[in-house]
Amino acid sequence: MSGAFDVVVLGELLLEVSTRQAIADGVTARLGVSGDALNVAAAAAAAGADVGLAAILPDDDLGDALHARVVELGISDRLLTHRTGQQGLYIVHADPHGEREFSYVRGGSVGSTLSPDDLDANALRSAGAVVTSGITGAISASARAAVQFAATTSERFAYDPNYRPRLTSAAKARALLHTLAPQLWLATPSYPRETSLLLGADSPRTAVDELRSLGTRNVVITCGAEGVHLAVGGVDRWVDAIPAPEVVDQTGAGDTFIGTFVARTVLGDPPERAARLACAASAIVVGGPGGASSIPTLERTMALAGRTS
Repeated sequence: MSGAFDVVVLGELLLEVSTRQAIADGVTARLGVSGDALNVAAAAAAAGADVGLAAILPDDDLGDALHARVVELGISDRLLTHRTGQQGLYIVHADPHGEREFSYVRGGSVGSTLSPDDLDANALRSAGAVVTSGITGAISASARAAVQFAATTSERFAYDPNYRPRLTSAAKARALLHTLAPQLWLATPSYPRETSLLLGADSPRTAVDELRSLGTRNVVITCGAEGVHLAVGGVDRWVDAIPAPEVVDQTGAGDTFIGTFVARTVLGDPPERAARLACAASAIVVGGPGGASSIPTLERTMALAGRTS
């Protein structure tokens, strides 16, 4: 692909080691490739968008395998960079209800060396939307600078706070969100945790009002299995979640929502339809293990959204 991307995502890819039991010697595990950036990019690609992923991979056989997985998921590799360094990973244990417990091995990872110099400014400017998260902003100073560069360079910049206390403090996450807010085309904080900690808001409505007062143009407050508060363009309403047909692992549900919503919005769907499809995709993805392995096709997403409308 040589033209503009519909969606560009920036962040870190991680090896994913997932289990159905608590970590112990001899426990059977599944190896995958994940990370919030890959999950978002894969969901956007599955939703029909032309997607570029700006990420750093190691320059070894493992990096080649991760690179191949990106392409397999329908994501362009034009924005990938390989350099010497250690690949990051995480171990996730999902219980029978899909609840998760994470352990990360990512300090000083090659993915965390992402910097503004690794970004294609023309690709950012021409993209239908650019998406990243607070995880990318927390993994290193250079990655945070890359987030800020993307925010000032792109026309439509979408940001998911994705607050992780093992990566950063609430104060730092709050400061980054408030710095970015005036440049955001879309913000997608979760209620109640992120809206409370990062915005001091006690309801989805007050979180929308706070972000708009800071200069953010559009807001989607994600409320887990309940649904989302949609405040995009002239639409300001609640959209119910779609019940998951099966729950195996909740990893990637929020990422799938964001990737699908941004993709369908850029491709011209009205906000309510984009949100409905995003709810359907996130309901399906929890039915399989890992973050990016169970992202549904657009046809399957549309079928579930149609059956539950």
